[in-house]
Amino acid sequence: MDRTLGDRAATYQAEPSGMAFESFQLSRVAVGEVTLRVRHGGSGPPLLLLHGYPETHMMWGKIADDLARDFTVVAPDLRGYGESSKPAANEGHESYSKRAMARDAVALMEHLGFARFDVAGHDRGGRVAYRLALDCPQAVRKLSILDIIPTAEVWKRADKRFALAYWHWSFLAQPAPFPETLIGHDPDTFFASMLRRGKGPFAADAYADYRKAIADPAVIHAMCEDYRAGASYDIAADEADRGKTKIAAPVQVLWGAKGALAAWYDVLEVWREWAHDVQGQAIDCGHFIPEERPAETLAALRSFFLS
Repeated sequence: MDRTLGDRAATYQAEPSGMAFESFQLSRVAVGEVTLRVRHGGSGPPLLLLHGYPETHMMWGKIADDLARDFTVVAPDLRGYGESSKPAANEGHESYSKRAMARDAVALMEHLGFARFDVAGHDRGGRVAYRLALDCPQAVRKLSILDIIPTAEVWKRADKRFALAYWHWSFLAQPAPFPETLIGHDPDTFFASMLRRGKGPFAADAYADYRKAIADPAVIHAMCEDYRAGASYDIAADEADRGKTKIAAPVQVLWGAKGALAAWYDVLEVWREWAHDVQGQAIDCGHFIPEERPAETLAALRSFFLS
């Protein structure tokens, strides 16, 4: 007889195995207007993992195989990122909105046979994840959001600290082709500043995947469009829900104790304005939580999703 979710939650490994998608299948899946590069593997309840900027699905590599012991894990590159399609930009930046990326995610999971699933999203992937939960509540059983607050809240609360520390938000959102042109002259140096090369916790295969992606001008443009959407379309979508619609699924929020969120916000208080059922904790690290503290991240995700 299969173990119950509670039984399985109590038997997690203290340390991740260190494998990187060893048991996973790599494929390209058409989901309407885009095709996504996807790794999926494991068995059990479906769990969708959504990566952040400026990374790819490889950011989950330190914990994916361990999660696959108890879940069917699905890890795509978001549209515009990695080796997924880069659709043309459109007026209003809807084609790179979190709503469009959420549609991709739902279509991907339906293609794999899952109408309802758990979601964990880091950084930009967290923004896709909470938009998915707001737009398609029937699809999301539980939601884990890593190191963000809602997009509209970020811009509403922006101040000098934000402008200096998160300057790339405003820079990448500038009209094309200004940021694309500047980044294109030396993309490796630009994105190294985002990833803090030399200090980062990135696995060699993951970092190589990130560098390969950011050398592509189409990826650079797509990332800029993502941030342009974040400064326009995504704010409007959030504000349309503010005070009217809350996330129905249980929400876990994880944030880096050494990062900006811990210094700037009461993270759980912010999220309780957007969701009915919120829990969470700080992890002793910076922004790149699954890569900096894989054991703690694995334990937190498994405890939440298996309870």
